[in-house]
Amino acid sequence: MSQLITDMAIFANEVSIEEVQEQILTAYRRVRGETERLAESLSAEDMQLQSMPDASPTKWHLAHTSWFFETFILASHPDYRIFDSDFHHLFNSYYNSLGTPFTRSQRGLISRPDIDRIYAYRKAVDMAMEKLLSEYSCSSSLNSLIELGLNHEQQHQELLLTDIKHALSLNPMSPAYSDGVLEDESDTVEPLRWLEIPGGCYGIGSDGEDFHFDNEGPTHQQLLQAFSISSRLVTNAEYLAFIEDGGYQQHRLWLSDGWALVQKHAQRHPMYWRDTEDGWQQFTLHGLQPLNGTEPVHHLSFYEADAFATWADKRLPTEFEWEAAACHLRQLDQLATANLLEKRFLQPLPARRGQTQFLGDLWEWTSSAYLPYPGFKARKDAVGEYNGKFMCNQKVLRGGSFATPSDHIRISYRNFFYPHQAWQFTGVRLAGD
Repeated sequence: MSQLITDMAIFANEVSIEEVQEQILTAYRRVRGETERLAESLSAEDMQLQSMPDASPTKWHLAHTSWFFETFILASHPDYRIFDSDFHHLFNSYYNSLGTPFTRSQRGLISRPDIDRIYAYRKAVDMAMEKLLSEYSCSSSLNSLIELGLNHEQQHQELLLTDIKHALSLNPMSPAYSDGVLEDESDTVEPLRWLEIPGGCYGIGSDGEDFHFDNEGPTHQQLLQAFSISSRLVTNAEYLAFIEDGGYQQHRLWLSDGWALVQKHAQRHPMYWRDTEDGWQQFTLHGLQPLNGTEPVHHLSFYEADAFATWADKRLPTEFEWEAAACHLRQLDQLATANLLEKRFLQPLPARRGQTQFLGDLWEWTSSAYLPYPGFKARKDAVGEYNGKFMCNQKVLRGGSFATPSDHIRISYRNFFYPHQAWQFTGVRLAGD
């Protein structure tokens, strides 16, 4: 698949150092520009909103992604002057080795600096990065750190959309983030098929040749029994049948923690669904829309996904089964047609005939706990805090979503969230034995 940066080519004497630097600079400009394009339609008031502790204001995302480049790359360069010393504390996310981060649940209280100051910060960081890339021959280790920073920013592009969607959903006017019109593909929906995947030893994880986060390796062998996996994601209509059959009232369908949450919050349907006089509707990035039964159901927690699978007399795939199936079915070949951020649908689409939706549309819950692969060791420096310390009490999701950039997703990608969280663009695919 395509990469943000192809600096490995220099070691094969395929390109010059200057060409590598130009590739990095082009990728840097593109990713940084994309983040600002995603925020273009938002007002300063929109960008200040923090609707819950798990979410962050758009303004904070814009600042933190600049903080990453300043802190990990520019600050160590002798010619660079720190833009604002207060930013080191305000926009640190969770790097305790760099100081005490500002309290996550209170990011919406950072009304100052204002958004103009944040954009000035981004511009200053961009100018310094461009100077660095234009005037100096960066080492392989520095190039790798820049690539990490760009992939980190792409993660925040998706978070920017999930977080502003949650904030706008609480506005009684149900405002739209985007006025784009979705395609109606209800007459081409893929019928549910069961794909048989043979048992055997499968190589799992990144082989290290292309960019990957540290939690995607080391590559290792996983023995799997033969299994079946659904050809597409579960739809709204299928999930509505679960609701109408009393799915949220049957304790035997639920894991204990999930049932406790359903009872505590008297939950009866997925996040963003609304039961109105005009029928079921759902809040989307395009505003309030009638529920489309052929679209993949989304914004499910792990507990909801697992309860539905139990009701359907199926189960969720393990992350190893998901990766084995995606490789076996050559899903990487379908990347060009996948519903990813560049398509700008900003919504999962009904599966077209013959489409299996392994990449794009929605992140898919798996039954696997987020744990280190055999032989995994986190780096000893601050960058080592990126993924490793979160390998506890979370579940793995695979596949990307309609908000994931196409050059950011890959089959080995391991996303992870707590099982109760549903504000991310999450869906469900079923598996069987």
